[in-house]
Amino acid sequence: MDFKEEENRIYIENSNGDVIAEIEFEEIKDGVYNIFHTFVDESLRGQGIASKLVEKAVNYIKSKNGKVEATCSYAKKWLEKNQN
Repeated sequence: MDFKEEENRIYIENSNGDVIAEIEFEEIKDGVYNIFHTFVDESLRGQGIASKLVEKAVNYIKSKNGKVEATCSYAKKWLEKNQN
């Protein structure tokens, strides 16, 4: 999978250039980032893509010395399971 990164978004495109998976986040206050959207196309479900997207977003945010929050229900559950 070829994950593409933008400032507030990480995504995967298919061979036609259509987005088939993505995660979006934004800085909501100084140094605090909110993950608010995760999408995985049906063709990729069950492959752990959403988990990889959240992990990549968390790593990106932490590389900016940011704190991670989530209003996206999937990301919120992922953080509860994977963060200490």
